[in-house]
Parts: sequence; structure tokens; C-alpha cells
Amino acid sequence: MSVLVVGSIAFDTVETPYGRREEMLGGSATHFACAARYFAPVKVVAVVGTDFPAEGFEFFRSRGMDLEGVQVRHGKTFRWVAIYRGDMAQAETLVTQLNVFRDFSPAIPESYRDSPFVFLANIDPELQADVLRQVRKPVLVAADTMDHWIADKKDSVKKLLGSADAAIINDAEARMLTDETNLFVAAERIMSYGTKHVVVKKGQHGAILFCSLAAGESSLLTGGKSDWLYEDLEQRVSPFALPGLPLSDVRDPTGAGDTFAGGFLGRLAQLGEVTESSLREAVLYGCVMASFNVQAFGVEGTANLTEEDIDRRVQVFRNLVRV
Repeated sequence: MSVLVVGSIAFDTVETPYGRREEMLGGSATHFACAARYFAPVKVVAVVGTDFPAEGFEFFRSRGMDLEGVQVRHGKTFRWVAIYRGDMAQAETLVTQLNVFRDFSPAIPESYRDSPFVFLANIDPELQADVLRQVRKPVLVAADTMDHWIADKKDSVKKLLGSADAAIINDAEARMLTDETNLFVAAERIMSYGTKHVVVKKGQHGAILFCSLAAGESSLLTGGKSDWLYEDLEQRVSPFALPGLPLSDVRDPTGAGDTFAGGFLGRLAQLGEVTESSLREAVLYGCVMASFNVQAFGVEGTANLTEEDIDRRVQVFRNLVRV
């Protein structure tokens, strides 16, 4: 099954304690696609300027990504400049030049509208909602957001997430959106908007999946029995957590969240079903792909992997969490 991603293609200039790279290929759609394409065909909707080079298009096409949905507009491509200090937990944005991305209005090609899996990367929630009106009966829609949209358009973000099947959001954004400090309670609050599943990204500390279970549905956590810990929640929720993979060579965390989403949605598309078990498997693959991403600058860590590279790291991860 294929995956549709709607997001940004950009040029990033990034400095970390391990060096500096200028005008690297980046953007949410790029990082997502570089991870997802190992598991499923990827269709990209984004916008670039007339300055976007031929070799940039070749990068995508040579890796099997469908670019019919990429618009080319007169002007410059989106650019972002940032620096990471210390433990690199947070980027300090120095320059944001939206350029042609400022007026981006996603137009979903007819050939994309039946895509079974859809990822709404970080763009204006009203544009994300417009994408949902253009696609037809997807198996699963996952949506991301960011602090900027939560601050300026919180109600629109809540409505959008409620229209998606899964919210993929980092821990700071989950707390900001819900005004809750406890992530379990924050996830349950996000589910109250209407979404079925919440994935909270925790950077180097991994990710937590919260599945909302229908009445009578059993949880893998409790072996089919209700658990007293969750009896007081408005919805029964089955949580699943994975740590970040310990790494000795973290060089650039840019795009790790979108890479996680690419591994997550790509693996779901490969499995072809959405169950609590497949969602947990997808979280594992999301964490694995993010671990490759942070070991190099830009998309260098995910651009040229082999199936053996991924399988080997999946096994390392399984060994890490085995008890």
C-alpha cells in the first residue's frame, strides 16, 4: 500500500557541535519520504521554487518517490537556518525564509486521492483540513503540528487532530495543546478531540503510543483484562513505550520527528493493517529510522540504507527492550 505525504521541501543550514552544513536538502516531506520509501511507495505533495536544482528532483526520483504532486513556483525554495548547542535537544532557529512555501496551497493529484495512508506534516491546520477534503476514504490519516500553530490556531489544531486517525506530536506540543503536564492525561485529552491514537515523540528518549480501545476490545498490555490504572479515564487507553536507541554518534537531530513518522507510516503501509499490534510494530520502525537520521547531517543518514541495515538495527532494538 502507498503513502501520501503533504509537507515541505526545503534547504537547511544547520550547525551542531559536530560541524556545519549549508543548503542541505531538508523539509518535513523530504525527511518523511526518505524513511517511508523503504517500506512502501511514497507520493509527495509539496512546493519548491524555480531555484530548486535538477539534481534535487533526481534525488527523489532515483529513490522511487512520486513527485507528481510537487509544485514548482516562481521564486525561491523554503530555507531554514538553525544551530544546536549542548545536548542538541532543541534547535535555535536563526533564519526562516518561507519564500514560495508562504503561499503553498496543497493540490492533491487525482492519482493520489485514493492513497490508503496519509501523513499531514507540519503545515497550517486549515491547509491540512483541506487535504482531508481532497482524499477519499484512506485507511489511516496521521497528522503532525508544531508550537507555532498551537499558539496561533489552537482550536483549528484540535479540530484537525480530531479528524485524523492518529496524532503524531512531541511531548512539549502535547502539553502545550492540552494544558496538561502528565503525558498520559494529555494523550487522553487529545483522544477526546476525536482521534483514535496518539504517538508522543520524546526525542532521544523514544516514543509512547496511546491506543484508544473500543468497548469490549482487549489490550495487549493486560492480556484481555481491564486494568485498574485506567478505569477512571473517559476512554480505555492502551499505552506502549519504547526508549530511544543509545547512540554514541548523534550529529544532527534535524528531521528526526518526520523520519520517525516516515518509518511509522511506512511500516503500517507495508503491513497493510491498523491494529494495536501493527501500531506497536510501526513505533519500533519509527524509532529505528529516527536513529539512522540523527547519526548524520540532513538526509545523509537515511538516503542510502539497505534492507540489511534496517533489519540489523531492528534486531538490535528488539534485543534492547527484551525482558
